[in-house]
Formats: sequence, C-alpha cells, structure tokens
Amino acid sequence: MATDAPTPTLRALLSRAELTLRLAIPASALAPDSLDRPIRWVHSSDLADPTPFLSEGLALLTTGTQFADFEEDNGYAAYVTRLTARGVVALGFGTEVVRAGIPERLAAACESAGLPLFEVPYRTPFIAIARANAEAIAAQAYARRSWSLSAQHAIALAAFRSDGLGATLAELSHQIGAWVGLFDAAGQLRRSHGDSDDAAPPDVAEEARRVLRRGARASSTLRVGERGFTLQTLGRSGELRGVVAVEGDLDQEARGVVTAVIAMADLALEQGRDLSRARAQLRSSLMHLLIAGHVPGARRVARGLWGGLPPAPVVVALTDTTPVRRDALRETLEGAGADGGPSLLFGRIEDGLVITCGAADTAAQQAIADAAAEHELSVGLSDPVPWERFAAGLGQARIARARVSGTGVARFGDAVSGGILSLVDRTAAREVARARLAPVLHHDEAAGTDLVGTLRAWLENDGSGQASAAALGIHRHTLRAHVALASRLLGVDLASFTARAELWNDLRALE
Repeated sequence: MATDAPTPTLRALLSRAELTLRLAIPASALAPDSLDRPIRWVHSSDLADPTPFLSEGLALLTTGTQFADFEEDNGYAAYVTRLTARGVVALGFGTEVVRAGIPERLAAACESAGLPLFEVPYRTPFIAIARANAEAIAAQAYARRSWSLSAQHAIALAAFRSDGLGATLAELSHQIGAWVGLFDAAGQLRRSHGDSDDAAPPDVAEEARRVLRRGARASSTLRVGERGFTLQTLGRSGELRGVVAVEGDLDQEARGVVTAVIAMADLALEQGRDLSRARAQLRSSLMHLLIAGHVPGARRVARGLWGGLPPAPVVVALTDTTPVRRDALRETLEGAGADGGPSLLFGRIEDGLVITCGAADTAAQQAIADAAAEHELSVGLSDPVPWERFAAGLGQARIARARVSGTGVARFGDAVSGGILSLVDRTAAREVARARLAPVLHHDEAAGTDLVGTLRAWLENDGSGQASAAALGIHRHTLRAHVALASRLLGVDLASFTARAELWNDLRALE
C-alpha cells in the first residue's frame, strides 16, 4: 500500500530545510522508530499541564514560559512524563523567545523518557511547522485516495479475466501487499494469495466458520500474535457463500478497496447462482430417475455431467440440513470430490439430501462421515445395493437415519441387528406390552408367582415342556399348569404359532 507522498513524521519535518529545525538530543538515545511515528497534528501551548487539551499522536510546541518555576524541583521530569503518558510523539522548543537555548534539565528529562526534543529557531514561526505538517497530511491523504482509485481500477479489470473471482482476489493481494484468503461456505480455505503461508492461522479459520454459522452478513477483525486480519462475508443473509479474509491493519482507503472487491465478488457469485440452481435441479432429477428405476437414463445424464455413476454395488446415504447451511454442505461434498478425490453423487429429494458412492470406496464413505461431523448432521447409510435396487437402498437409509441419536452416521445393518423391535419406539412398545400382559403381571404381583418368567423360559425352549421344566427346576406338570393359567388370564390360545409369536414380542418389549 505504498504511496509517493512521505508520511508526516518528525523525520520529515526535520528534513524540511526551510524550517531549520534541529534534533536537540542524540538520536541514539531514542527508540529506533521514534522519529518515524506519524504526527497527526502540531499544537502549541505554554501551559504547565496541557494534556487535558491534547490528543495522542501530536507534536507539541512551546516557548518555555511555564518552566520558570521548574528550576529548583523535579518539574521537568513530571512535565515530560505527563506528555508521554498522553501520547505526545515529539516536543519542539522555540528558542530566543522567552529564553536563550533549551533548558538542560528539559533535554535530560526528554532523553531519559525517550521523547524526541527538537529546537525551533526564533526565525521559524510555529505556524510554519503546523502548516508544513498539515500539507504533508493532505498530500498523503490525496496520495492514498489516488492509490485507492488506481487499485480499484486494476481490480475491476482483473474481474474481466477468465477466472474473475480468483484474479480479483490476487489483484487485491498485490495492491495492498498482504495475504488474502477465500473461505467457502463450509469454512474451508479454497484460495490463498500473497507471501504468507497458504494455510491461514487456525484462529482465522475458526472465526470464518463462526461468522458463517451466524448466517447473517457481517464483518469482523481479530489479531493473531502480531498479525491483524479483517474478515467479510460473501452472499446474502441466510445464503452466505463464503468469507474473504485480508491480513493487515487497513486504513480507510484500503478498507474502501476491500469493500469494492467484496461487491464484485458478490456480483460474481450472484451471476453463478442460476447455474448452481440448474445443477442442483439436475442432481435432484438424477436421484428421482434412480429412485424410479430408470438406471440407463440416469447413466446417460451422469456420464455427460459428472463422468458417470459410481461403480456398483453402492451405498446410499440420506441426511438433511438447514437452508442456511445447505450451500456449505454442497461445497463440502463438491470439494471432497475435487482434484481426483472420492466419487460422490448427491442430490436433494423431498425428505433430504441423498448421497451415494461405491460400496468399496472407503474414502468416499469417510468423506460422508467427515461432512456429518463438520456440519453436525444425522446420516443414515444403507447396505450395499445394485443400482437397480437404489430405491430399496434409500429406504434402508431412511430407517438408519431414524436411529441416529443426535448427530453422526448410522448404518442400516447395525440398526436392524436387534430385529424388528429395535426399529420401534422402545418406550411405546414397553407400554403396549405391559398393557397386553397386565393380567399375568397382576397375578404374579398378587399371588407371588412368576408366570412371566415361566412363559419366557417355555418360549425360549420352543414350547418343550421337558426342557422348560428342567430349565426352571420344576416338574413338567407344574409347568403345564402355569402355561395353561397364563393362557386363560391372557385370553389367548397359546397352542397357535401366531399367539406364541405375539407373546414373545410382548415379553421382549417388556425387558
């Protein structure tokens, strides 16, 4: 962000030959940057304590009338301490006005405090110094405005290149001389320009994800060690498309350039929105073709747009996300398949987003699991199925998704390993079972029997009286009597298979 105009500093004032100013203490006694600190204004005062009327970053001029009572005490040190505490960057002493030369104690106090002290000769009016600094400030402001216009012109031209967005960000990095990064809607760094490391500090990436999660247009700043960063969202509120991060402490003109870049980036993204919608509709149509069993047609569509369908057998995943984070999930899935990554085919249907990949493609399945973790999704995953049974695989994915507790991935094979009862609401099933078995339960409670245990043992032994009696440690006639009593209490004929199957399901739900 360099400009031709010099920065208004004490060094610049000392270099003005017509002012004939002279540094009154050794430069070696000052901090290396003391002479190069910007001077925001030049003010004059002979008050013993002018600090209530001063702002930081200015140079103070004085003729020393206030020092008349300082000769016999520590007034000089206290005076200089007040100035440095207020942020005064330099002190100029006008000689031969009230007294000849600069008081030695004032020079010693300034040297001790590291405050630059310079002599203003009698023939140089204070107003000339103030005017010279004001001219330097005006020249720098003009140079900065000229730079801003030139930078915006160069960036506008870059926007017409084939990769308009990338060229715009690269030109921004060049113009401000700093690192510029583009995070996608998922908070992943997709582009990086400048001399800094390609990987943004973790704090910057986390801040990008934070503003994206809020879902509203926003800007923020943060510091990571000595590095400052400014972040600005792209896209509409509720449909954020990413974040641009710029390194450096930006002044007003630089912020104006960044704002222009954000506007052009938003325009580029908006122009691509219709194309994104068309691709989303094509993906959705492809999924409906597969669900309807039109595999040949789906192959032709996929071959022309995405290089073909993943090799069969495939696994089918079903998930959903909020509209605010839908673009972020899409960009995550597209990014996973970029640059030779795993092959993922996805598209929206009525009840969620369908994602499919080859059953042998472990990298693709890991990408689905990573997306679920990153976007806090619940995902159901089917068993391997051929393309002709895609609809059945989708049904399995629905069942598996319903079994996810919170977020994560649930597989259909794991969901059904516990049988049919594992797929129903256990609380509701238990209440229904208690109602159906109520006569037996009440009898056990009132008579101190264990008809429920007897029935369970009898069914576990396939209705064998001998084996069941042995397992319970009772006589087979006693067993037969207990089963008959339970049959009467329940009002069912336990000699039929249907009655026994229903009783077994009730007993399992009761567990």
